[in-house]
Amino acid sequence: MKEKRFGIDIDGTVTCPTSLIPFINEDFSLNITLDDIKQYDLSKALNISPERFRDWFNEREPVIYSCSPLANGAELVLNKWKKQFQLYFISARRSHLFEVTEQWFHEKDIWYDHIELIGSHDKLKAAKAHNVDIFFEDKHDNAVMIHEEINIPVLLFNTPYNQDPIPEGVIRVNNWKEAERWVENWDRENK
Repeated sequence: MKEKRFGIDIDGTVTCPTSLIPFINEDFSLNITLDDIKQYDLSKALNISPERFRDWFNEREPVIYSCSPLANGAELVLNKWKKQFQLYFISARRSHLFEVTEQWFHEKDIWYDHIELIGSHDKLKAAKAHNVDIFFEDKHDNAVMIHEEINIPVLLFNTPYNQDPIPEGVIRVNNWKEAERWVENWDRENK
């Protein structure tokens, strides 16, 4: 019986945080790398009007999501965890993208117990509703809010856009291998 339930963000956590960059570079005639993105709000980070960026993203979103590469090591770790833990993927993606999202999980052979597309970056309600024991995230304020409101550990996948200070209980990891090691220790201590 899998007792512990993991809440896992998709974009920038399970998918490589560079997933958008080739599309941004091509469509906006830029030549940026992940290191150039110092804030989560891409319209501000790229100095593009919010309206223009939103329109572009709405149009390109399905293609971007269907082409997103897995984050390094995610497949190995998640496929190991599927035997031990319940994997609940909770994403800010909007619900009309469920088919694209589900298809991507099947193509990448990533097991899930549940996928929830909430259409907002506020994952607190979903994390509470699904009673997750730990959360995996790349958005700084989400990580802090989930930890502080639910009092669970949140692993924050380290990127140039989430460098604000973090409280104890939000743990920075650089990759899925580090996340796996942290979870192994946490799981042993919480049996």
